[in-house]
Amino acid sequence: MNKMVKPIVVIVVIFLIVIILRPFFIVQEGEQAVVIRFGRLIRTETEAGLKLKMPGVDNIQFYPKKILSWDGAAKKVPTNEQQYIWVDTTARWKITDPSLFYEAVKTENQAQGKLDDVIESAVKTVISKYPLVESVRSTNEIIESQAIKAEEDAVVAAASTNVQAALGDDVFAEIRMGRLKLSDGMLEHAKENTAQFGIELIDIVVRQIKYSDELTQSVYDRMIQERAQMAQYNRSFGEGQKEEWLGRLTKEKDAILSKAYNESETLKGTADARAAAIYAEAYGRDEKFYNFWKAMESYRNTMPGLKKVLTTDMDYFDYLYSKN
Repeated sequence: MNKMVKPIVVIVVIFLIVIILRPFFIVQEGEQAVVIRFGRLIRTETEAGLKLKMPGVDNIQFYPKKILSWDGAAKKVPTNEQQYIWVDTTARWKITDPSLFYEAVKTENQAQGKLDDVIESAVKTVISKYPLVESVRSTNEIIESQAIKAEEDAVVAAASTNVQAALGDDVFAEIRMGRLKLSDGMLEHAKENTAQFGIELIDIVVRQIKYSDELTQSVYDRMIQERAQMAQYNRSFGEGQKEEWLGRLTKEKDAILSKAYNESETLKGTADARAAAIYAEAYGRDEKFYNFWKAMESYRNTMPGLKKVLTTDMDYFDYLYSKN
């Protein structure tokens, strides 16, 4: 019986020693660890599982293997034209070398502080090299769409000489980089200073850009100017359309009037010819009556408006005073 008890006691004692001293530690999935002995880094563990350590001597520092986020405060940054804007950025990073990370920064909080300095410096360096428009826009699509519309409106533009003056030659400046490429430039600049910390920056994203108070009013003025230019363009377009339609209407009116005049002159010529034929026929039948009739028509048209005293010896008055 005693022979059976002794092994059990030994096993229990060993188990208790293991429980008390804890010579093992567990690295979870998504974690990595460094083993520290008397303040010196002994080794790193990057694979998940049960690991050994020297009880009471070794300290374990765990770090995440997953992608981490950095979220900095918005900073006031000058552009190439010395126009100040508020730039709000975010970034993603991960610990790729836990031993170097431990020696350089120790903790995640300290790493966040290092990233504050590195990323904010990269943002300021890159933003200050380029004009404001490079930070605001990412592509030249707005210019390309305007070019397409300009081609479509070429005929309309030709109808109004004020269109080009209204739009101007530089409504939207063409960009060479754009916000996305500026973000890539920030990333490359920051990577040069993060590798020494055992950190890999995955990306830097400009989340938001806000104009400073002194710049806001000038932006509003620019927007008002552009809207005024577009309004002038629309007015010029309308005037061009108006002139075009008025030209068409005037041309159609002139054509109708010309046709009507030709027809009326034709009818008048035909009527005059018919009247002359009738007069000739009447004259041929009775010359005296014809002369008498024409004289009566002349008296009717002449006498009411006659305000002069004339002698009655004139041949013109023969039908009024002649006995015959």
